[in-house]
Amino acid sequence: MEPPSGPPLTVIMVCLTVATGMLDAVSFLALGQVFTATQTGNLLFLGFGIAGQGGLPVVTTIVSLGAFVLGAALGARMESTLAAREYRWFPTALTVEAALLAAAAVAAWESGPAPVLPPGRRGVAIGLMALAMGMRNVTAMRAAPPDLTTTVETRAMTALVSGSRVGHDARLGYGSHVAGRRTLSVVAMFTGGLLGAGLLGLGTRPTLVILLVAGFVAATAFLVPGLARRQQRNGKGEGKG
Repeated sequence: MEPPSGPPLTVIMVCLTVATGMLDAVSFLALGQVFTATQTGNLLFLGFGIAGQGGLPVVTTIVSLGAFVLGAALGARMESTLAAREYRWFPTALTVEAALLAAAAVAAWESGPAPVLPPGRRGVAIGLMALAMGMRNVTAMRAAPPDLTTTVETRAMTALVSGSRVGHDARLGYGSHVAGRRTLSVVAMFTGGLLGAGLLGLGTRPTLVILLVAGFVAATAFLVPGLARRQQRNGKGEGKG
């Protein structure tokens, strides 16, 4: 089953972008200065860390990068195989992502603040979160919603400015109605980071924030088949009309 298209897919991807911002807030602020979704930042952090500047971690950054790559490979294999067999690849991918995040929350569970976690458990939590985000990137690319990758905003920000009255580039969207979607994408990532950091600042345990995101992703996976079926029925009804 393909994911729903149009506004329903846009809403799903915007919400997943918020979830990404929350996860990166937890990984960076509570698990040790490393991203689990924004791997561009990790590549730079790794270079800084190897150079011995900024006090940035090297091992956990490598764990995140490696797990993300593994997640992308496994996600591509799984989703393409399911699609070829006409199975529900989109909700299945979200379900697996939710399960990985739940496992990360279990690994990060601690009665005290997350930074006191033993390095091994912290590494496992970061690895599982990055594994889930690697799969998410594949899911978003396969669903192919314009300007909504759910994990990277540099392209959306560039397109937003270039296709605006400031950039005035018709090839990048000037004169069309894409600015709203691009704005939603950027705002969603900011909102997710703000929400995640805010929850941590209020004393919410990092593992509970991860569980909150896992629960949301699982709920989305549950709702997607119904949205897709409703869209298919409506499409058939319009075709008959």
